[in-house]
Amino acid sequence: MNRNRQNIVVVGLGYIGLPTASILAVKGHTVLGVDVVHEVVDTINSGKIHIIEPDLDALVKSAVNSGRFSADSVPIKADTFILAVPTPFQQGLEKKPDLTFVEAAVDAVIPFLRHGSLIILESTSPVGTTEMVYQRIVRQRPEILGKFLLAYCPERVMPGQIIRELIDNDRIIGGINRVSAEKARELYKTFCNGTIILTDCRTAEMVKLAENSYRDVNIAFANELSMICGSLDINVWEVIKFANRHPRVNILRPGPGVGGHCIAVDPWFIVSSAPEKARLIRTAREVNDSKEHWVIEQVLDEVEKLDAPVIIGCLGLSFKANVDDVRESPALHIALELSKRMPGRVVACEPHLQYAPEGLELVNLEELLQRADIVLLLVDHDLFMEIDPRLLKKKVLVDTRGILN
Repeated sequence: MNRNRQNIVVVGLGYIGLPTASILAVKGHTVLGVDVVHEVVDTINSGKIHIIEPDLDALVKSAVNSGRFSADSVPIKADTFILAVPTPFQQGLEKKPDLTFVEAAVDAVIPFLRHGSLIILESTSPVGTTEMVYQRIVRQRPEILGKFLLAYCPERVMPGQIIRELIDNDRIIGGINRVSAEKARELYKTFCNGTIILTDCRTAEMVKLAENSYRDVNIAFANELSMICGSLDINVWEVIKFANRHPRVNILRPGPGVGGHCIAVDPWFIVSSAPEKARLIRTAREVNDSKEHWVIEQVLDEVEKLDAPVIIGCLGLSFKANVDDVRESPALHIALELSKRMPGRVVACEPHLQYAPEGLELVNLEELLQRADIVLLLVDHDLFMEIDPRLLKKKVLVDTRGILN
């Protein structure tokens, strides 16, 4: 075997793990994908996918047909282990990270580590997680102390463009030591065209969190501005358009909140690490979370004005345009809350979902526009941008994305 070709285990076959595993296999590595959901394993082994992402179906089919990619529910011995599992919040009011999935993934691969094994953590993690993984391994396998390598390499991709960005984006690799970072760089160079930057693991962890916190703060400004303009009866879309004509101003577009597993989550990891210092980051999160409630109140105000039984039609449920990902989606939260408050009076159109989320009636766009008295645009899917304005003339429009106004 070419020394650059490895046997690799990828734990977690979601939005990051599956594309990464497939790319590695296409590049000539032998890859076993591991997932605890047996339906996911069976789907992948048949050359199909369980998530929607442009070009992913062809990539997975090619990887499986090559004979270099397969899936199972348990790991095997390998040169490199990539951990790409979720890092959600703990249950409860405080937004603290839940590392249960990371810990389980580490425990699953520990029996298969050997001299020279490389473990790469890709899951978005609070500062100190890579060091925690190191200590967890050493406690369970003290005989391999100093004989294995460990690095943190966070993904930096956007749903809808994952495959291209996995290949083209720059990568940050933070090793538990320098040799670990260098060994991880050798692997990523086999498929990554972007610049690969080496640092320590704590810095790499903070870089990932800082990137998404920066975006969250900027979105919070736009969302707060939209609520202020709403209370003053000013068109926020015009305000932003005109203000952005200043050469040093670039205000983002507001929305119904912030969703996805990154921007809506990562800032809380910083807050939990330094709660007394992260005042701006916390406030931005609170502003973006509050936008959902503001949108709901706007809709309920319109319902009250109509003073008659009405149907609310929600356009979009995913957290961003043209994807099926509903993780932390403000659109989904809003639709579910409206349905809870007005049972039987809410329908939704989400062209990227095959099944309706529990508590919602899913319809196609034509039926929604026929039935709805209030049209609530929550996601700027391409399909919705093609709506004939004449179909909205006799309806109340609440446009949180500013594409139909």
